[in-house]
Amino acid sequence: MTNSASVRSYTVDTIPGDGIGVEVTDATVRCVDVLAARFEFGVHWRERPWSADTFRATGRMMPVDGIEQLSDGDATFLGAVGTPDIPDDVTLWGLLIPIRREFEQYVNLRPMRMLPGVRGSVYDSAGLDIVIVRENVEGEYSEIGGRFNRGRDDEFAVQENVFTRKGITRVARFAAELASRRGGTLVSATKSNGIIHTMPFWDEVVSEVCSQFEGVIVDKVLIDALAARLVARPTSVHTIVASNLFGDILSDLVAGVAGSIGIAPSGNLNPERRYPSMFEPVHGSAPDIAGKGIANPVGALWAGAMMLEHLGEFEAAGTLTTAFEGTLEAGISTPDLGGTATTEEFVLHMLRTLGA
Repeated sequence: MTNSASVRSYTVDTIPGDGIGVEVTDATVRCVDVLAARFEFGVHWRERPWSADTFRATGRMMPVDGIEQLSDGDATFLGAVGTPDIPDDVTLWGLLIPIRREFEQYVNLRPMRMLPGVRGSVYDSAGLDIVIVRENVEGEYSEIGGRFNRGRDDEFAVQENVFTRKGITRVARFAAELASRRGGTLVSATKSNGIIHTMPFWDEVVSEVCSQFEGVIVDKVLIDALAARLVARPTSVHTIVASNLFGDILSDLVAGVAGSIGIAPSGNLNPERRYPSMFEPVHGSAPDIAGKGIANPVGALWAGAMMLEHLGEFEAAGTLTTAFEGTLEAGISTPDLGGTATTEEFVLHMLRTLGA
């Protein structure tokens, strides 16, 4: 980042990716550019055209030096990756997951609350305000394991979970600090009654870490019971810490409770800021609606607001959030929320609100 008394400038790498990722990334860039001019900072966008097309052409989702290309940026903004003709494990493990791991983005921060003008999917969702802190680089999503005797009747697969004291400690500490500002209760997702080694270890370390935070209480809840609770009593939970897999599932569930996965943002954070963090909407590339102009840009816009906050542009972040909330409150929404607006109609209203 270039920062002086008169000029603040940030380098942000965009990876629009596939499907609606291209559409929602464009929407976010346009809005951030207006805010940059309004609040007198600069954003140098470096578009990285890494996508399924890259894989088809080169056999890789990103260049060999892709991580190096991103390393001197202030942040990365990802649209979505994935296409029906390429297995998801190829697209994700070829792009998204390496970025998370190489840059030690060990916190996946996923906030969700009821937005103005959006109808929740379950009873009593009014007032929902949850932040999920998901461990983002180990846990159930490890590379350890393999498949044996492929194509034979006795073929089998082995997948190893990896939980380290360091990994649990640092994500639990981040979550405990957050919970201390959000009512003091941290719900820890577990399955220690069935997963006999890793989950009791998770419980022990989370408890040890949180005991160091005065006023923070750990509410250990089995994952199946927690899923049911989030549907039946979504406002009873405010801050959750969860493993990689459990956090991934719960955040999509909560987005569904709040109205649509299309509104859900996420930040892949390196809290120490040794490496750039990455921001993205939770939704996928949605090939069924790609190119139809009806993608919901809210998740990407919200992720853009998270990025601005991470960069220290708090006023711009708040203004962007107020603008997409106001657009929804005005009754302008895309079909996934029951509206009739196109992506472009939503963005144009946003830009007018922002003063473009």
